[in-house]
Amino acid sequence: MSQLAPSVTVDHPGKPRRFVFALMNDFSMLSFAAAVEALRIANRTAGKEIYAWKLLGEGGETITCSNGCAFQLDGDLIELDRDDTILLCGGIGVQEATTKKLLNWLRREARRGCTIAGLCTAGYALARAGLLDGKRATIHWENQDSFIEEFEEVDLTKSVFVMDGNRYTTAGGTASIDMMLKIIADDHGEEMGNSVADILIYSSIRTDQDTQRLSIPTRIGVRHPKLSRVIQLMEQNIEEPISPATLAKDVGMSTRQLERLFRRYLSRSPKRYYMELRLQKARNLLMQTDMTVINVALACGFASPSHFSKCYRSHYDTTPYRERGTHTTRLSV
Repeated sequence: MSQLAPSVTVDHPGKPRRFVFALMNDFSMLSFAAAVEALRIANRTAGKEIYAWKLLGEGGETITCSNGCAFQLDGDLIELDRDDTILLCGGIGVQEATTKKLLNWLRREARRGCTIAGLCTAGYALARAGLLDGKRATIHWENQDSFIEEFEEVDLTKSVFVMDGNRYTTAGGTASIDMMLKIIADDHGEEMGNSVADILIYSSIRTDQDTQRLSIPTRIGVRHPKLSRVIQLMEQNIEEPISPATLAKDVGMSTRQLERLFRRYLSRSPKRYYMELRLQKARNLLMQTDMTVINVALACGFASPSHFSKCYRSHYDTTPYRERGTHTTRLSV
């Protein structure tokens, strides 16, 4: 039994606005599907084609997303109309998927005046092409550490999505829905945007002021304001770690009280928890950048490579050098 979509009157005498999905190898299916479904539902709600889209990619034949599904492309990276909006879809291994051909195409279309968006990790490719210089942007939180190290000229935020001029970026996952709802509402009014959200069963529309990660209390499963504040300070001070005594003083506690708090709620000492945060960032940098091991160590607060290697081996059961080598081998297979 089919269900009728709520109808929203749209005054749209012109041709439909066209979105060009440029699919990178191993792109995120969720980010892509969320965006294209919002457009499809907008057409259904309007009762007419207010949006059109096509799929492009290198080679112009088929491309595979990160879950293994293959998509038939409508064409190669061809020259577009300046009124087109490019939605570049990234996913895992975005560095390897950012080819010279793709970068040249992005720069060419940018010069032609196209609006260009990077979904999920595709903001990396936009930054590599120089299209985010001096602009606000976002990217999936797993890629933020490496992005900050590589692109100092970009004002990276932790927002769900960012629209700065004609350059858009999203954090990935369902963030595509939020950005597309914003675009639809800007094009055809809040009623249309809300109607599309209702059909998507999307009851809480986020704005560019919302951050992509869960709050610290939600992430750690503990609602203790002083503990949350200490963890926040740790996350904000990875390169130059703060001593437990200073952390305790900053939240009005003794060092012993802080130790008890961490033991009670997180089953580890503050020092150990802090070390795990630093090593996690180090692993991200080793896997996602070509930074030297020494520079990774310095970026994560380790004064010497030997101490870094010892701590890394103790936690991950391998050395930073072997981790980097193993990752490079996997990518080349």
